Amino acid sequence: MTSLGLESNGVRPVRFTPSGAWRGFKQCLPLGVSVFAYGLVFGVLAVQAGMKAILAGAMSLTTFAGASQLMVLEFWGPALPVAGIILTTFIVNLRHVLMGAALRDWLTGISPWKAYGSLFFMTDESWALSMRELASGGRDAAFLLGAGLCIYLFWFCATCLGASSGFFLGSAMADPARLGLDFAFTAVFISLLIFFWQGQQDVPVWLVAGFAAWVGLLVMPGKWYILCGGLAGGLFGAWRHGR
Repeated sequence: MTSLGLESNGVRPVRFTPSGAWRGFKQCLPLGVSVFAYGLVFGVLAVQAGMKAILAGAMSLTTFAGASQLMVLEFWGPALPVAGIILTTFIVNLRHVLMGAALRDWLTGISPWKAYGSLFFMTDESWALSMRELASGGRDAAFLLGAGLCIYLFWFCATCLGASSGFFLGSAMADPARLGLDFAFTAVFISLLIFFWQGQQDVPVWLVAGFAAWVGLLVMPGKWYILCGGLAGGLFGAWRHGR
């Protein structure tokens, strides 16, 4: 039995409403503008790597994985190392396992098609906002979908513009670093830390994650250092929380 919209354990049930998606979309707009900046970079670099503009746009539309897409450009050529691309993409995106687990309270409260559909659009930015919404007591899981759709729209449009910039802007975008756009990707991730800062008690967790990532970078090939930092920081944080 429930009363006043509460479950038997006293917790409000998880919802999935258009208003929740719209709220997530609106709150993600500032981050969407930032994502647009490095979406331009991907579009420009994709064409410079030999990818056709329409293919770059199709990749952003169907794959939607910024960091992985940028790394694929390192492999791009007449003979694609498919196994290497798949492995690299898998390693980089393993962090989404941890991110999805952190949103378990929302995802287990909605139907599978809503949950997995929302997860397709989940990015680091939309996840950070969703975690803040969840921590504040929000129970509308469509927030994650709305925030992800915001990033999706900005990323796709920026890719198309960047890939076709040679036609519209001539050589103005030939060197993104000259415009400071090469730092956009890093800047967005630094800004995400603001959402999770809860005081000095967070410093040890961040230090452990940073140290583990640094060690992983030194001793392991590829992008395993991302997973090393995420796992070390997450496990250390869980240990401190449970202690």
